[in-house]
Amino acid sequence: MDQKNSRRTKLTCYFTYLAMSSIFSWPPLLFATFWELYGISYTLLGTLVLVNFCTQLGIDLIFSFFNQYFNIHKTIRIMPLITAMGLCLYALIPMLFPGYAYIGLLAGTILFSVAAGLGEVLVSPTVAALPSDTPDKDMSILHSLYAYGFVSVVLLGTLFIHFVGQEYWMYLTFFWAIFPIIASVMLMRVQLPDMDMSHHEKKLAKSRYRTKSLALCVICIFLGSCAENTMTNWISVYIEKALHIPKVWGDILGMSLFGLLLGFTRTAYGKYGKNIFKVMLWSMVGSVVCYVTAALSVNALLSVVACVLVGVFTSMLWPGTLILMEEKIPGVGVAAYALMAAGGDFGASMAPQALGIIVDNISLTEWAKTFGQALSLTPEQVGFKVGVLIATLFPVLGLILLVYMKKHFKKHEM
Repeated sequence: MDQKNSRRTKLTCYFTYLAMSSIFSWPPLLFATFWELYGISYTLLGTLVLVNFCTQLGIDLIFSFFNQYFNIHKTIRIMPLITAMGLCLYALIPMLFPGYAYIGLLAGTILFSVAAGLGEVLVSPTVAALPSDTPDKDMSILHSLYAYGFVSVVLLGTLFIHFVGQEYWMYLTFFWAIFPIIASVMLMRVQLPDMDMSHHEKKLAKSRYRTKSLALCVICIFLGSCAENTMTNWISVYIEKALHIPKVWGDILGMSLFGLLLGFTRTAYGKYGKNIFKVMLWSMVGSVVCYVTAALSVNALLSVVACVLVGVFTSMLWPGTLILMEEKIPGVGVAAYALMAAGGDFGASMAPQALGIIVDNISLTEWAKTFGQALSLTPEQVGFKVGVLIATLFPVLGLILLVYMKKHFKKHEM
């Protein structure tokens, strides 16, 4: 592939990643809306996140073991269309049948989650397969675009809900469906690179070092995903319900800044970054400090700042693990990327769901009521703070794992 076609393909992949960001950032922004309009509990809202990422996890695993049966280029090109169909279904059933709103949300979530799973498995290796002198920086820029899409969706969505009304949320959902359609058209007009579809897992099984290294990377991306997506999915509701800050300001100052800093940090690494191990170690440390501060601080502003800064410290945990895999395990193919996506999606599904369950159960206890009265907090606020404090466990374990991984890789470099 010549340089001109390679650049066009890379830019198209960038736009595709940007266009699909709505399926990650728009649903969590609507959690409070669904709770108020349809009476959907936090546990069920967390279940939507669980279904989202478990569906992606299933797609990841299918591609890990059966990728040779797929026409990869055709799959990439129709993937955004599936996203658009899912978003339309997500909005249509609640609009036409409000009494069955949750069924529509669940069905739409499953459909656009299939596309999200395909995107995670295929877009990153597509960019990695393009000729480039700076593949690690290309990967960082690709993942930064998710964050910029996240910010755009949050800002426009928050202003729409505030000024137009939350009962009209479905019309903006139809609007978000336009961009994946454009991405699909663009993908059909560019040349896609050939990708290694061989079963590298068979080769990995012959080498204890390579097998163990890949397993460590999968666990690392799992814990990094937990740390990032727990806050990504709940920051809006946490700021509104636990800190009693109006939703419009919570979304703008919370979710938007979170996503913006996530994107800026990934872009900065793409331009200036080096020593991904050191970056990831300090990222885990910073994440621990921010989670503890957000949970224990009695100052609402300090808690918001801590929530937002999680975006800085978790920004390189997912793409950084992919960069690490490329550096330490040469010759990985689509199957390895699929396993990494599976690890990330499992973390992104399990952690937010766990937080929802913790909040619902803690807030119903007599202890939360008594403890909350002593601190002038509602039981719901106590539940959220306990949930965020427990979520600190993910970056703590991630830090321990990275210290071990550093020794593991250094030992085999000697």
